[in-house]
Amino acid sequence: MVTKWEYKKPKRVINWGDFTGIRKFESVYELPQEAVEVLLKLLSVQGDTEFASIEQHLYWLFHAPSLTERVTIARIMADEMRHGWQIIQVLKEFGEPGKRIAEELLATRMGKHRLDAFNMPFNLWEDTIAFTFLIDRVGLYQLMAFEDSSFGPLSRIIPTMLMEEEFHINFGYTGIKRLVESGKRDIAQKLINKWYPRGLDMFGHSRSRTIELAYKYGLKKWSNEEMRKMYMKDVEELVSPLGLELPDPYKNRRVL
Repeated sequence: MVTKWEYKKPKRVINWGDFTGIRKFESVYELPQEAVEVLLKLLSVQGDTEFASIEQHLYWLFHAPSLTERVTIARIMADEMRHGWQIIQVLKEFGEPGKRIAEELLATRMGKHRLDAFNMPFNLWEDTIAFTFLIDRVGLYQLMAFEDSSFGPLSRIIPTMLMEEEFHINFGYTGIKRLVESGKRDIAQKLINKWYPRGLDMFGHSRSRTIELAYKYGLKKWSNEEMRKMYMKDVEELVSPLGLELPDPYKNRRVL
């Protein structure tokens, strides 16, 4: 069972929040100041995740089990680099504040990233599989929440990012499935137990003023908890047929 995202051409008007029905914001100068502050926070986190995973994947670019898998890792790294660069181009729209954030994103290394999942090295090849299956899947939902965002420059970069993210998570799912089919269900289960709580944490706090404002200004269409519930249902439907179980969603969590 693979994930298939359907392309939707961005609309020209805002589709949710307090500004529904009006033309999208095409310039930073059109955004309310509060919306500028919210969007900078969101872009900072999103950009950090894109660049962070490149460092995590680097070792396996040279040491993945097969040439085909090394090529796959190269493609994933190239995709993430492009996603990060696209975020930086949007940040540049915000002048000096955006440029400062962009410089911070490029300078940050493992151990200093905002989200726990991106400070963990891939000690085993199987970590790469679980990460792309579970953590990149969180990224897919975050990007889908930005889809058709009220800020035009952001909404236009999302479709290509979604198509590439789809490849990453399907690679991960196929890898988990192969582990189970090759008699390594216990390894697959340990990977789920390790990475699933980190994935749940990545959605953020159940109640977030930043996300409430993001919805108000049409920047993001789902709350953290809405995305988390969709993610949990999605993953459950994928792992159950493989004989795998999801751990307690409140166990080993840092962000609730």
